[in-house]
Amino acid sequence: MKKLLQQYLFIIAIILAVSSCSKEVTDRSEAFPALAPLQTDTNAGRWKPILLAAADAIAVAAPLPTNHPNYVLELNEIKSFQSQLNATQRSTIQFWSAGAVLRWNEIIRTLVAKRNLPPYQNPDGTYPFPDASNPLAYPIFPFANPPYAARAYAYVAAAQYDALVAAYHYKNVYRRNAPYKVDKNIQLLIPEQADVFAYPSEDAVVLGATLTVLQLLFPADGAFLQAKANEHRNYRIMAGANTRSDMEAGEALGRAVAQLYIARARTDRAGAAAGNATIWQQFEGDAINRNETPWISLETPRRPPMLPLFGKVRGFFIDSATMVSLRPTPPPSVHSEQFKKELAEVLHYSKNATREQISIALFWADGVGTYTPPGHWNAIAAEAFVTKQYSEVRWARNMALLNIAMFEGAINCWDTKYTYFNPRPSQLDPSIKTVTGVPNFPAYTSGHSTFSAAAATVLTYIIPERSAEWDAMAKEASLSRLYGAIHYRSDCEVGLQCGNRVGSFAVARGRADGAN
Repeated sequence: MKKLLQQYLFIIAIILAVSSCSKEVTDRSEAFPALAPLQTDTNAGRWKPILLAAADAIAVAAPLPTNHPNYVLELNEIKSFQSQLNATQRSTIQFWSAGAVLRWNEIIRTLVAKRNLPPYQNPDGTYPFPDASNPLAYPIFPFANPPYAARAYAYVAAAQYDALVAAYHYKNVYRRNAPYKVDKNIQLLIPEQADVFAYPSEDAVVLGATLTVLQLLFPADGAFLQAKANEHRNYRIMAGANTRSDMEAGEALGRAVAQLYIARARTDRAGAAAGNATIWQQFEGDAINRNETPWISLETPRRPPMLPLFGKVRGFFIDSATMVSLRPTPPPSVHSEQFKKELAEVLHYSKNATREQISIALFWADGVGTYTPPGHWNAIAAEAFVTKQYSEVRWARNMALLNIAMFEGAINCWDTKYTYFNPRPSQLDPSIKTVTGVPNFPAYTSGHSTFSAAAATVLTYIIPERSAEWDAMAKEASLSRLYGAIHYRSDCEVGLQCGNRVGSFAVARGRADGAN
């Protein structure tokens, strides 16, 4: 396990950076090589999209011929840029050349970390809720907690993927060459993908889809997002990879695809996930009626439970009825010998955890001010995907499978948590002191375990030669919650089982999408 910690030590630096007191968004991470796919996946226009009915469901107008005067003006724009590139512009080209999906994934991780801050209480001891209709009022919308973050990662990744499938379809319909092939005076400043046509731009569809979805999910960060979009858009033109019309067509297509996801997001029931006081009291009453000890918030004053109705949110690959069928059996009764044994084990780790176990608990903590457990697995996956030299569309497809699995893992986990409303160990034994605080929701099952197993299941499908490593990491992430005295062993073990089951739906989808 020490080797695994060392291998991903760089993530700790990112976590520390985003949780600093300044809370400024910083998206420049360590340098990655320019995207140079081993396989360009030019047939991706025939892959199966997720929400898009078909690759040609959204019309894209034919481009102007390359001898048209307006196109010639676009070529001249590129030459004008390239004749006077400064150091900042060259740095921008180098940064974005690592890949659109990779860089936007980094940016959303920083946004999640910036907005992963629970609201402070009002003077009367009540707690305010972020308001999507008034996002700049305190508390700023959103509170990007783990379920919200998992959903955000999934929506962005899925929209990127669908937009790229559509783009690759139209690339092969219109077959417009890249500007450096049309005009030999234009240099290509990034690695060549000789068999990939330029119109519409693959980077631009990612840009259009991502910006549109993120403006909905993180409305207070609109100016920052627009600045990143401008930087991304200009990079492709300066690099000689696309003309402005390639970019405009791609952005328009990406925005149109994003509208499908925005419409779905408005009706997926996430907006009602906070519930209300009557619902919160019902969960408590149901537990008492089962002769169990109900969970209570351990914050002072008591904070309302985090998103108790998130288990009713609609996923992508698992329908709501199937999700209910995936709910695990109840945890050990608080009156049982098994429960007493597990509680004693938590107390043992609270008092006797080794330095290595504490390090593991801290490494996987991913609490307030971080990009959350799903973001941690995105960072791990991104590092792995860079080494595989995937095409942009395969990057998007893999990220969509990974993040939808974790999103649906969040639904499964939150459904389970609020069905059983199981108390945290330190609630029943105040002598238990946790390493990283106490999450404000019931114990069973462990979210870290569910997220990690879902991610490991998908990553094993994508990169099977590392299956033992993914499994070891998921188990370590799961045990970290026991070492930190936050969860019982059954929370962790059943969470892993649930994550594996949920992840298998994304794997089944991947095997049937035509990309293998």
